[in-house]
Amino acid sequence: YIGSIATVKEGEGETQEQELEGITPKPSVEDLRDWDMRLLERYKPTYSPMSETCTFCTYGPCDLSDGKEGACGLTLKAQQARLLLFTTLMGASAHATHGRHMLDHFFEKFGRDVPIEVGNSVDKTPNISLVTGTCPETIGDLDDTLTYVERELTDLLASLHTGQEGSYLDYESKALHAGMLDHVGMEVADVSQVATLDMPMADPEADLVDLGLGIVDTEKPIILAIGHNVNAVYSIMEHLQDMGKDDDVELAGLCCTAIDMTRLDSSRKIIGSLSNQLRFVRSGIPDVIVVDEQCIRTDIVDEASKLRIPVIATSNKAMHGLVDRTNDPPDEIIEDLASGKEPAALILDLDKAGEVIAKTVLKIADTWKKERLSLIPDEKELTEIVSACTECGMCSLQCPEELDITGAMGAAKRGDFTRLDEIYDACIACGRCEEICPKDIRVLDAIQGACAYRAFTEQGKMRAGRGQVSDPEIREEGRNLVLGTTPGVVAFVGCPNYPRGARELYEAAEELLARNYIVMVNGCSAMEIGRFKDKYGKTLYERYPGAFMKGNLLNTGSCVSNSSITGAVIKVATIFAKKPLMGNYEEIADYILNRVGAVGVAWGAFSQKAQSIGLGFVRIGVPVILGPHGVKYRRAFIGQGYDEGEWKIIDARNGEEVPIAPGPEHLMLTVDNKEELLPMIAKLCMRPSDSNFGRMIKLTNYIELSEKYLGRMPDDWHLFVRGEGELPLARKEELLKRLEEEYGWKIDWEKKKILEGPIMKLDISTQPTIVPRLVKKVEGGAEK
Repeated sequence: YIGSIATVKEGEGETQEQELEGITPKPSVEDLRDWDMRLLERYKPTYSPMSETCTFCTYGPCDLSDGKEGACGLTLKAQQARLLLFTTLMGASAHATHGRHMLDHFFEKFGRDVPIEVGNSVDKTPNISLVTGTCPETIGDLDDTLTYVERELTDLLASLHTGQEGSYLDYESKALHAGMLDHVGMEVADVSQVATLDMPMADPEADLVDLGLGIVDTEKPIILAIGHNVNAVYSIMEHLQDMGKDDDVELAGLCCTAIDMTRLDSSRKIIGSLSNQLRFVRSGIPDVIVVDEQCIRTDIVDEASKLRIPVIATSNKAMHGLVDRTNDPPDEIIEDLASGKEPAALILDLDKAGEVIAKTVLKIADTWKKERLSLIPDEKELTEIVSACTECGMCSLQCPEELDITGAMGAAKRGDFTRLDEIYDACIACGRCEEICPKDIRVLDAIQGACAYRAFTEQGKMRAGRGQVSDPEIREEGRNLVLGTTPGVVAFVGCPNYPRGARELYEAAEELLARNYIVMVNGCSAMEIGRFKDKYGKTLYERYPGAFMKGNLLNTGSCVSNSSITGAVIKVATIFAKKPLMGNYEEIADYILNRVGAVGVAWGAFSQKAQSIGLGFVRIGVPVILGPHGVKYRRAFIGQGYDEGEWKIIDARNGEEVPIAPGPEHLMLTVDNKEELLPMIAKLCMRPSDSNFGRMIKLTNYIELSEKYLGRMPDDWHLFVRGEGELPLARKEELLKRLEEEYGWKIDWEKKKILEGPIMKLDISTQPTIVPRLVKKVEGGAEK
């Protein structure tokens, strides 16, 4: 509504009129371009191309190296940004079509009038309301929101065509737009399933659920669900209950379907993340496998067929070349699957799929499946497998994690299996070692066999996905977060492609929780953190509460609940700072960038979805740190060097430019190891609006984490000192001396006071912004 009045809910029976100047709800590509350009001016896109050749059209291939242009006129920078928009659109469309599939199913099963309920919140859809200027009341209202997302994604996809966009900055702006749309699409998916399937609603005390390869009761028939769309599992659960067999069948899951399954019923089991998929299938433990969409191994039917495990596919996004049995009688499908006549089936009717899966697993258990087949070798077979290894080194060269598989296999040949056991935790079970092996050795099975007992008895705990952060939680914690007395919100999200195993993720979360950061998790990261225990046998979920408060650990849910993390920081701006919400994206993003100490960490990111999720964080002003594999995304947003003197903000009270320390210094970057990660998190949580006490807490963490993990003071710690009151109390005199001797600051030693330093001390009432239009104008003695 350009220059018009928007009405938003303020409380029960109350409304508040808010004037929004220059804001267009349901923004198209061009409407937030100015905001993007301000970000891209401060945080320069930096590229690391894997290829300098473009092969998009038949004019090519075109060599774009050394400043050359392609036949269409495109430069290497623009082509690189174009590729990144392409992959971002893959991720955003995966979540959008996930939401569409869920909505259409809910409309058919429950109708369009199901009210949206997410817990104790006035605005139940912060991402949707912020972006579109609308406030959906029922799941039917989400249809229009998703139509908008689909329209925008089509526009963005069209710009990739030959002879369209030519500017790398505009490609980057479009990628940021796709990232924002991804969080809207994810919110549609998550709030619709929370409201319709009665999942936990902003519940800090959601149930603890079992997790790990060792938690399955192998005496029962076992259904394994893999993917991200819980509707097929919901149908299975309904049919098992109707048959009175609910307690007789073990229903376990992998990836986000598993998380959402335990949000429905906390007695269900989580096997683990994507990295456990091939391991668990090859174990032969599942009796039936059901797959829906996203993060499914594309060879799942072949792998399951080796062990005579039937597979039922339930989504048109992953049909695996299977015969469509949707319209066939259920009894015929069950007979074909249970007898082994057919290895798999495609059933797109979820109600029928639920019936077929529930009855097939029971029939298999009652007939031929008395003893499970397995590819995990016993001691004798393991010896035979490793003896065939020639130690050629190909497996180590192909390993994404650069594990010394060759050395471990060689040691195993000589009778020492401990090295195979040692690489298990860092192995992501991708199987590339087997594909490259010239001797066709079952390398992954050998790794499994060497530590089978430990691997298949592993048990952990995870708190079920709690859903959104409620308004009362934001009111209680928002002030501490903005002033810095709560040092920051750190969100561990993304995939399980960890450089040295998931234990580092657990250790990083543990360190931050001990330092009173709010740690939010979801998806694969939430599951991996729950695998590890302290010396007393407790997981982090058992040791730390689940409320949005400092020192707490929150699991918001599956991948689509990333929208709950952006939703929380949006609420800090709208509830604590009372910023208008509806359609007011630029102002809210500016507030978050300058005032809310939040950082996203995608330590094991590998998918296109992880990239689009990350860009949604970036556009709204939340920096993202990637693990070392993140360099393969081929782009970072790096802040300019401080020596250039360009780090300034505008004081919205009067329009004056104020010099600041780099805050946050970068918007997206890659770090190599946990030792670099933790100091960088502390650094990127600093904001221009930090109070003196808050900055002292953040600076203390930055210095201590750098000394603890890197063995030295950070090189730039002095840049973040705005006054002596911000120095760690226990080291104040030491640091004052260093400021004087190493950096030339003038110190009044009698009062232990800084007389002169390079950064102007910010008043607590300074209102930092990078958007000139947000400067308050004084007209007739009154602020406008």
